[in-house]
Amino acid sequence: MSTSTRWKKRPEGSTWGDFGPDDQLGRLNLLTPEKVKQGVAEVKEGLAFGLSLPLDYPGGAKLNPRRKPPDLRPTDLSGDPFMNMPLRRFDKRNTDVVCDDQVNITLQYSTQWDTFAHVGSWFDADGDGEPEKVYYNGFRAHEDVLGPGDLKLASCGCGEGGSYALKLGVETFAVKAIQGRGVLVNLHAHIGNTRERVGYEQLMRILDADKVAVEKGDMLLFYTGFADVILSMNKGPDMKVLNNACATLDGRDEKLLQWVTDSGVAALIADNYAVEAYPARDTEGDAERAALPLHEHCLFKLGVPLGELWFLTDLATWLRAHNRSRFLLTAPPLRLPGAVGSPVTAVATV
Repeated sequence: MSTSTRWKKRPEGSTWGDFGPDDQLGRLNLLTPEKVKQGVAEVKEGLAFGLSLPLDYPGGAKLNPRRKPPDLRPTDLSGDPFMNMPLRRFDKRNTDVVCDDQVNITLQYSTQWDTFAHVGSWFDADGDGEPEKVYYNGFRAHEDVLGPGDLKLASCGCGEGGSYALKLGVETFAVKAIQGRGVLVNLHAHIGNTRERVGYEQLMRILDADKVAVEKGDMLLFYTGFADVILSMNKGPDMKVLNNACATLDGRDEKLLQWVTDSGVAALIADNYAVEAYPARDTEGDAERAALPLHEHCLFKLGVPLGELWFLTDLATWLRAHNRSRFLLTAPPLRLPGAVGSPVTAVATV
């Protein structure tokens, strides 16, 4: 563990400092050249599977009222929309007809990566008895992760109402160029579309039954069928159905969280809304706890990115038909400096 000027103590069981005092990649550091070669070695057929939903799914803003579908529209020139624009307008000799568009997009609306700046925690990193708002490896709210009113925003070219992650932004994942060996667990084959919180014991039974081996540095994916249900709703999500649909991990299961730690996985990915059950199981008493315990454990403590709302159906079907669970996964996010999440157009190659 490397010492850091940002913190005097780290959360119990965390990886803070393990990859260096200023590390921003967490267990993505385990995606070494050797791990990439392990992923490449799984390519037997040369078949590629796209793992993203259309970016205008799930549709509307019912899954999360803060997250809106993309607003796609043409760019304009002098007030004229640049769509089917004949360039002979500018020179009668020109034969070109041009379309040029732009989008206002919520970065975590559809298939996405969560960065370590997405979820932090109140934690006494200074050891002075008073908790602070901190993120992975002790990076600080209002100093390293900026929001409206923070003084440093101006230096990022942002207005007072803007936001910018000076540290832990999604561009660090993009520069890493996330690639390595993916391992898929087919929860849907065992549970179907029934809403069920999967804890450690049940997950171990499923891994044993399907002979799925998970090793340090693997990226672990869970196919639940949730994205299939979303697609069937044709951008009109029915929350009564979705709130009771498909398997999800039980973030309150301490044994499951410890397994995530011990397994050494580099990322957790699912085709559902949050990887873990949300809302999480309630707890008794007044003791403080995370509303999103798996998010806190992975993003805040371990430095394990979370992928949500991926489309895994075709890949899962092919893998099960061929008695396989491993593949090459390539999944870099947008290289958008300062963002705390990103769409991802991931590809699995088998």
